[in-house]
Amino acid sequence: MKKDAPKKKTGLREIAALAKVSVTTASRVLNGNNRVDPAIQQKVLQAAAKLDVDLSKRNKTKALAFLLSNRAMLHAFHSRVLKGAEACCAAHGWDMVFLSFSYSPHMPWQELYLPKVVQRRDMVRAVILAGTNSSNLLELLEHRGIPSVVLGNNLIGEPKKARYDVIFSDETQGSHNMTRYLIQLGHRRIGFVGNLQLPWFSRGFIGYQKAMERAGLRPAHSSIDSEDDTEIGYLGTKFLLASNEPPTAIFAGNDQTAYGVYKAVRDSGLKIPDDISVAGCDDTIGAWLYPGLTTIREFPEHMGKQMVEMAIKRISDPSLPPQSVTVPTEFIQRESCRAISDPDATALEEALQRVTIG
Repeated sequence: MKKDAPKKKTGLREIAALAKVSVTTASRVLNGNNRVDPAIQQKVLQAAAKLDVDLSKRNKTKALAFLLSNRAMLHAFHSRVLKGAEACCAAHGWDMVFLSFSYSPHMPWQELYLPKVVQRRDMVRAVILAGTNSSNLLELLEHRGIPSVVLGNNLIGEPKKARYDVIFSDETQGSHNMTRYLIQLGHRRIGFVGNLQLPWFSRGFIGYQKAMERAGLRPAHSSIDSEDDTEIGYLGTKFLLASNEPPTAIFAGNDQTAYGVYKAVRDSGLKIPDDISVAGCDDTIGAWLYPGLTTIREFPEHMGKQMVEMAIKRISDPSLPPQSVTVPTEFIQRESCRAISDPDATALEEALQRVTIG
């Protein structure tokens, strides 16, 4: 019985021939040299994909860069994204480089300068974008031929064309569900606290606003222009409590903001949830607060894992269409919210008056 001939291994010559470039050019592209024209890079990568060459296995260096953009410190949420990404890299036999990167969202992409290690395609194969990012960085990475996966919840503005891989946490739907829960508890004056100029707050506000409007209720928010979550929660709550119709419940855009809400409520002489209910989003510190914070649980470790898997998939097949993944959220009920009846709204106003007079 005749044995099948062994399958011939696809090499540089075959890839170069299909892409109609020299073997030297194909070698440069496959070894991560970003000085090759992007159009030629694309031709070589597409040829490799057609020939079923797994680039993630071919390259000797297997490292991803975790880029934390425009953050002075590692936020609890992003540290958990990093934890999930690192674990996934280890499981796949990849290394991860952590980098902090600051840049202006208003600067043209041509004037941005990437960290040197990211420019070394022989060292870093793709970039995981956490922190707060803008479309100019995505354009720069695209023009340099560097694959990237971005945390969509923290992306400012909309790129002209979505040519990147993105992952979202469905905080808009989660915020809608949380607002409906507060309405079901009898609350009609529900305030939202967050800096609406920041995308993660604005996405939560959209869900809150839709739920309020569908219930025939008037949204009320206090947007503080700050990047300090605790300050946003504290000042926003003070403004809402000083309004003519103070809320009986406050929905904070994230748990750190809810911490500021707690402080402002207590400084005003009120109790949670006896006088006012409080809800949060992301479940980073909700279990540590007293009383325990009712919040929306997100899954940052899972998101980090997904981002790495999307990046490796992109490296293996650059011709794939843009990938988009949305991770659902979970409602977490604790002790910071209580049911009320209409007279309780009057009771809150009277309590505030007593505190002011006292």
